[in-house]
Amino acid sequence: MRRAGIVKPENDAFGQELWAYYYGQDVCEIVERDDGYFSAHQRPAIYFSEYKDWSIIEQKAMGFVKGKVLDVGCGAGRHSLYLQRKGFDVVSIDSSPLAIKVCKLRGVKKAGLMSLEGMSFRPGAFDTILMLGGNFALLGNPRKADRLLRKFFRMTSKGAVIIGEMRDPYRTDNPIHLDYHKWNRSSGKLSGQSKIRVRFEKTATGWIEWMLVSKEEVKQLLRGTGWAVSEFVDSGNSGYVAIIKKVE
Repeated sequence: MRRAGIVKPENDAFGQELWAYYYGQDVCEIVERDDGYFSAHQRPAIYFSEYKDWSIIEQKAMGFVKGKVLDVGCGAGRHSLYLQRKGFDVVSIDSSPLAIKVCKLRGVKKAGLMSLEGMSFRPGAFDTILMLGGNFALLGNPRKADRLLRKFFRMTSKGAVIIGEMRDPYRTDNPIHLDYHKWNRSSGKLSGQSKIRVRFEKTATGWIEWMLVSKEEVKQLLRGTGWAVSEFVDSGNSGYVAIIKKVE
């Protein structure tokens, strides 16, 4: 039986994109939303970038890392590699088989194929959960977020921290996005909830739930989970990092 949330090799568009870039192809990332909206970025390079080329908020976020680290949605392993070089014990997980292969080729020591839904770690295993690169959005929807945050609570130590990067969906004047937000609200969802997939050449991933949230919505999602926002690291635009600490 296929493990929950693991991408089938024939649908691993994100992994194929990383694999192609790793081997020198000039590729771009195409993301499709379920309303038909497409965005195309010359983004694969960022998944392989060094600390000096990261955004200011990602650089600042590294200062909050402590102890044993779980890098969620590690991609090509840029954050894991940086932290390894700094002496941290890092476990790196991704649901993309080819992404994990790329991580290992690049020198990530503990890279494993695992989804958020399929995570299985002993209680108190980690001191830091890293969700950079916008990966806080992988929490998907409020109900799933509550379930996963409680799972994070069980698998982390006392005083642990979640470092989550995200974008505020309300900081846009794009009428296409605003119409999508309106449709979400009419359906009883948060404005920033969506379903997206990555496309590469003839391959597309399955649809995943992706949830962009404001700072106030982050606080609401954390209620009753044993976590609370310690501080925000602002970028000056829609992107920010939430430093979330275990409080119970």
